[in-house]
Amino acid sequence: MYYTINESIARTAQELNSFSDYKAGSATAEYRAEVDKAAALVERKKATISPFYHEKLDYLLDRYAKKLAEYYNAYYRNEASCPSILISGGSNFPVNKKRKQNARRDTLQQEYQNVQGILHKIESIGTGPIDFADPHAREMLQQRVDDAKANHKRMKDANAWYRKLGTLEGCPGLTDKEKAWLTRPGVFAVGRGTPLELYRQPFPSYELQNSNATIKRYQDRLDAYEAQRNRSAAPTDFEGGQIVRNTELNRLQILFDEKPDEETRAKLKANGFRWSPRNQAWQRQLTSAAEAAARAVIG
Repeated sequence: MYYTINESIARTAQELNSFSDYKAGSATAEYRAEVDKAAALVERKKATISPFYHEKLDYLLDRYAKKLAEYYNAYYRNEASCPSILISGGSNFPVNKKRKQNARRDTLQQEYQNVQGILHKIESIGTGPIDFADPHAREMLQQRVDDAKANHKRMKDANAWYRKLGTLEGCPGLTDKEKAWLTRPGVFAVGRGTPLELYRQPFPSYELQNSNATIKRYQDRLDAYEAQRNRSAAPTDFEGGQIVRNTELNRLQILFDEKPDEETRAKLKANGFRWSPRNQAWQRQLTSAAEAAARAVIG
C-alpha cells in the first residue's frame, strides 16, 4: 500500500532550508501517516456500504498512496533545487532559480489539493444512485423505499398527535433535535416566533409533499431495476455481430465477429460506447438510451 519516499532528497531539502537537523525517516513517516488516515477512512466506508464497492475503494486507496508519494518526492526535489537565503547568505544568491522554485511551489500546492480530492471521492462512494450491477441492488433499493415510507408515516403520525392533543409532549417519532427546532422562539414573526406556531403542526405540508416525491423517486428506481431484470436476455443478432444485454454487469454490449472499421469505431465512441478489453466488447450502461444508441451504430 505504501510507495517509496526519497529520504536522501528529503534530507537535502531540509538542510538547504532549515538550521535544524533532519530526523532520519521523518519524510516517510509523515507520508505513511497520511496514507494510514486514508486507509482508516476506507475501512469505515466498507463497514457501511455494499461489498460491491469495496474493490473500487481499494483502487482509490492505492491511487491516493501512489499520487501522494509522487507529490512528496516532487515537493522535496523542488525544495532541494535552491537553498534558502537564510542558509546560503545573500552573496551571489541565485534569484532566478529561487523564482522558479517559488512558482513550482504554487503548482505543487495545486497538485496536493488534487491528491486530497481522491479522499473526497472515497467519501462519496456508495452515496449516489445504486448501481444496478450491484448483486445487492434490489434489497438496497427496496430498503430506500421502505425507509422513505416509514419516515413519511412518522411525520403524518406526529402531525395527527399534535392536532389531537395540542402538545409535543410524548409525541412519538420526534427527535430531541426536531423538538428543539419546533419550539425555538424568535425564528418567525408569528406569536413567540416558533416554527410550530407558524406551521401549526410539527411537519408542514411542503415537507410531506417532498417526502411523497422522495418515495416516488425511489419507487421509480426500483421499478426500473425490476423492468431491466425482466427484459429478455436473449442477444440480438445483426450482420457481423450481436447485441448482448448483460444484466449482471448492467451493460449493453456490442460484439463484432471481426474488428470494426475506423468509421464504425468512430460511431461507437460518438454514441457513448467504449471498448472493454476484459469483456472483449463495446459497451455502455444498460439503458433505453443505450438501446437507441446501438441501433444508431448498427443501423
